[in-house]
Amino acid sequence: MAEEKKKTKKPLGHARLIVGKCIACGGRCEAECPKGAVTLNEKGEPVIDFDKCIGCRRCLKVCPASALEMYFTPEEQKILDELAKTAPQTTAPAPEEDDGQAASIKAQLAQYKGVWVFVEQTEGKAEEVSWELLGKGAELAKALNVELCTFVLGDNVEDLCKESFIYGAVKSYLVDDPLLKHYRTEPYYKAICQLINKYKPEVVLMGATPLGRDLAGAVATDLATGLTADCTGLTIDENRLLLQTRPAFGGNIMATIRTEENRPQMASVRPHVMPMPKRQEGATGEIIREKIALNENDFMVKILEIIDDRKGDGGIDIAGAEVLVAGGRGMLSKDNFKILQDLADELGGTIAASRACVEAGWVGVEKQVGQTGKTVRPKIYFACGISGAIQHTVGMQDSELIIAINRDPAAPIFEVATYGIVGDLFKVVPAITARIKELRAQRREKK
Repeated sequence: MAEEKKKTKKPLGHARLIVGKCIACGGRCEAECPKGAVTLNEKGEPVIDFDKCIGCRRCLKVCPASALEMYFTPEEQKILDELAKTAPQTTAPAPEEDDGQAASIKAQLAQYKGVWVFVEQTEGKAEEVSWELLGKGAELAKALNVELCTFVLGDNVEDLCKESFIYGAVKSYLVDDPLLKHYRTEPYYKAICQLINKYKPEVVLMGATPLGRDLAGAVATDLATGLTADCTGLTIDENRLLLQTRPAFGGNIMATIRTEENRPQMASVRPHVMPMPKRQEGATGEIIREKIALNENDFMVKILEIIDDRKGDGGIDIAGAEVLVAGGRGMLSKDNFKILQDLADELGGTIAASRACVEAGWVGVEKQVGQTGKTVRPKIYFACGISGAIQHTVGMQDSELIIAINRDPAAPIFEVATYGIVGDLFKVVPAITARIKELRAQRREKK
């Protein structure tokens, strides 16, 4: 009988969803499961494969809504009841995690200090998103009580280190090498990984530009750490974890993601999502120059020629435009965008569009505003015939002045608009353009 009791094992059970409690947080449970037993259905709710589930409870621990519970079959519950009767009452429950392993992980994470911002540059000119990230980086550094630093890669780009001090950085790491004059993934990510492995920053922020998306993914993969792309919010919690908020499930929910057991914590942010910090003229800091072992023969990709493909609108990027006249599905056809172009010309701006217009072939993809397009922050944003789905508004809601024109008084765009005009855009827009021309003519006459 004693031998039979010794062989009795405590059932681990299986995780199970509590109906009605899941908030579709973005799949923390799926990401945490070590056996791939959790998948998400079309509603974003977890589906548990009992054959794969090992009862480790990790999905329960990360669920922010306590929407998962442990399930035991009647046979397993009977064994649990019998074990409970024979177990000594004074015996403390065994810890769920090995304390030694947890302490080791905590000690490794404690080695990482500092908030780093990547200064992206093309031909020696920095992308504005780099300076925007320094504004948010300063908040994170203050919360963590660490230094705000930048890291710059390129050829003859030391001036960018000095410029980063004007926007709040106190230290800048510089890798200046002719091989880094033009961007290539391999030399850039290898140089950055060497820097990070040597100096161990706690948080690394990069712009979600075409270059930044490519580079951030390569760096995170090599370092075996987490990366959250296209963040709209970044904060620090009480455990020094970076809370990275981004749209999920087509923009229908906002997911907050954490990197708990890996460093650095990496996130990318689109241009014009974060406000530009104030310049601190005359500010200085420390430049740390690093030499990285780079050899041209080691790289698969060679730069043969640089072709400037900027065209149209004088090369104006909608992400940096001060006035945007945007059209949506209500424009009905490509030809109708002429009335928007006329208004944009009078205001010294450029046209933009929703995703529906781009997919219809009415405008180029470079003009798309929204979650799958560009994030803009102009002084004036005209939304013409745009319904206002969250996938679009997430990319323009921080514009200083939003003027919405739509014949549907219940259109969601009016909820984010500064001024709303309910009417036929094919009459309203030409009337606005005509009035602006009239006012300009009157001003010229007075002069």
